[in-house]
Amino acid sequence: MNDISARSFYGRGRVLAALREHLDAVSLSGRGRMIALRGRRQVGKSTVVEWFIGATGVPSVFTTAVYGASASQQLADATSAMGESRVPLPNASLLTQTKAVSWRDWLGRIALAAQSGPVIAVLDEFPWFATADPTLEGELQVQWDRVLEKLPVLLILIGSDVTMMDRLTVHDRPLFGRFTPMTIPTLDPAEVAEAIPDATPTDVFDAYLITGGFPRLVSDLARSGTTPVAYARASMGDPFSPLITTARLMLDAEFADGPIAYQALSAIGADDAGHPGFTEILSTISNPADRNRTETAITRALKTLSADKALIEQERPAWAPESSKLRRYRVTDPYLRFWFRYLERQIDRISRGRPDLAIAAFDRDWSSWRGRSVEPVVRQSLLRLARTDERLADIEHIAPWWVRDNSVEVDIVATTRSATAMVGTIKWRPERGVTDHDLARLRADRSRVPHAQSALLAAISPTGKAPQDADLAFSAADLLAAWL
Repeated sequence: MNDISARSFYGRGRVLAALREHLDAVSLSGRGRMIALRGRRQVGKSTVVEWFIGATGVPSVFTTAVYGASASQQLADATSAMGESRVPLPNASLLTQTKAVSWRDWLGRIALAAQSGPVIAVLDEFPWFATADPTLEGELQVQWDRVLEKLPVLLILIGSDVTMMDRLTVHDRPLFGRFTPMTIPTLDPAEVAEAIPDATPTDVFDAYLITGGFPRLVSDLARSGTTPVAYARASMGDPFSPLITTARLMLDAEFADGPIAYQALSAIGADDAGHPGFTEILSTISNPADRNRTETAITRALKTLSADKALIEQERPAWAPESSKLRRYRVTDPYLRFWFRYLERQIDRISRGRPDLAIAAFDRDWSSWRGRSVEPVVRQSLLRLARTDERLADIEHIAPWWVRDNSVEVDIVATTRSATAMVGTIKWRPERGVTDHDLARLRADRSRVPHAQSALLAAISPTGKAPQDADLAFSAADLLAAWL
């Protein structure tokens, strides 16, 4: 088998290695494996699988469903795909002479091809295939159990519909227990750094906040040869730039029939603080003439956005019970946070030749917005550091903490099972670090945080500069190292 290298395909080494392990197992054992691969739209699922297939030299078929197409059309396309790969399936000309009349027929042809050795079969946008033919899941289960599992077949099901792909794992679904689930995430900060190797750690986090780690955007930024901020400003001059269009491609598919959910997501993303509560969301999109109905619709929308689509996350103060009504919301993806804040409501201006207005809005509050948007990334980074940093060894959870009227807020509250081990302040200033005044304020606020009498005081900033009496200090370089 050819060596599968990710050197020119940055950030996907772990995914490619996992796929190769599955293929090696299929080749050695002669038995089939099924993978259900999911991930957000535009995250590069199909690209990484195509890259993997191209590096293996193994005969394959890669077919992609067309949204809204009939089952007959999907089968016709899937049949044609059997002869269109770089390394076609064995006897491809025979397999494609006539269109498969059912998925049983199509899967039977995969089984015939696998008689000659390992093959890879990919059903991309599997939920669309299943929507066109509701019998597909059941038919695939029968053919897998009877035939395909006993042959050297690596079957990969790809889906962007998070809810649909999750449902495949439910015990009463036909494919339950028959596949290995895999998730393709966005690129993490270390993988973004791999794409822009000459960038400073601070610039890497800026790039992550602007692109969210979406491969298409990271590649576009890397090709620009500029700083992340310069890239963002230049992209605002082109209504067709990837930074502007990628979010629309993602969201149009997510919200074809959900205007209230989209409005709620937009309200959260565009909020000045970046993490509004329910009341603030309601006041943004409420219809005064029918407030009760709107409130009910927003409650349902927030559940859809969080539980079904994983587009938003709820934040509760550290130590607050799950039943607490003291909660606020934020957009999960950094890129979508950036897009809703700086691009969504500026697209019309950019399209009519006034990008200067969008750029001015960006310049006006980028520094303060960046300081807020980086907070969840910092918390994730510190939690990862806790795995190897002895000073953080007992920490299990990191969250913000605030009081009901927001008069007191602590950026970092790191807790063990029984105590608050560390409280921290984040001051994301490019040159200055945490000042004596900042640390004094943190010390005063510590007295109000639950179980924090002996908590360490942590100062977090890009430079890592901190007063001498800070117990811990972390720089952008320290945080980036957590992802390596």
